[in-house]
Amino acid sequence: MTNILALRRKAEGMSREQMFDIIRAPLITEKATALSEKNQVVFRVAPYATKPQIKVAVETLFNVKVLNVNTLVLKGKTKRFKGIPGRRSDTKKAFVHLAEGQSIDLTSKLS
Repeated sequence: MTNILALRRKAEGMSREQMFDIIRAPLITEKATALSEKNQVVFRVAPYATKPQIKVAVETLFNVKVLNVNTLVLKGKTKRFKGIPGRRSDTKKAFVHLAEGQSIDLTSKLS
């Protein structure tokens, strides 16, 4: 329990720039839009970001109440680029569950 509180305190001490580094971009796909009906939003986040950091960043940047955060690491595939074998980089997604009545308008600008 104390470890969780320590992570939370460390996350709350982040600057606004660090929060923008953690939350890279919203993910706009068919599945992500379908999740918005269940008060969930999907973001592409930094690979080193922890769940408490993501929660604090979303709450601060978008002025919403976050209930919980689930993360998913997508391993990069091996693909061919112009006949040369290459590899896509790993990405991390965060599924953010918002409180009832809360929403994030991804089309508006951040203040």
